[in-house]
Formats: sequence, C-alpha cells, structure tokens
Amino acid sequence: MEVHFNAELQAKLDRVAAENHSDTAAYVLQLVEHYVDHDAWFRRKVTAGLDELDRGDFVTHEQVAELLREQFRT
Repeated sequence: MEVHFNAELQAKLDRVAAENHSDTAAYVLQLVEHYVDHDAWFRRKVTAGLDELDRGDFVTHEQVAELLREQFRT
C-alpha cells in the first residue's frame, strides 16, 4: 500500500516524527495502529451503550439532578 500526503502534511509528519526520534514511516504506522485500535474501542463502547439503552438500563436527567441534590444537601 502506498499513501501520499500533500507537502504541508508531509512536513508536519516529518517534523513530529523527528521530535519523537522516529522515522516518518514508523511514526505514521504507529499513528494508524493507534487510530484503528481506538476506533474499535470506541465502536464497542457505543454498541454497549446502545445495548444498555435498549434494556432500559439508564438514568434520566431528572434522576441525575435529584441524586446530585441529595449528595450536596447540607
């Protein structure tokens, strides 16, 4: 696979890679791997949240407000 960047982005990548004592290709590979891992994590969390909503396992805005009032009552 080949990926081409415009000159401005290539310069940014080169600069940041050098600041991290890495060559640009290794730095880009690390960024892509991190992004893909984060995207998979995010999708799992969203799916879990939607599943909780479907089960009715949530707290309403009003319930949160009441819990906060109770917690901070003096």
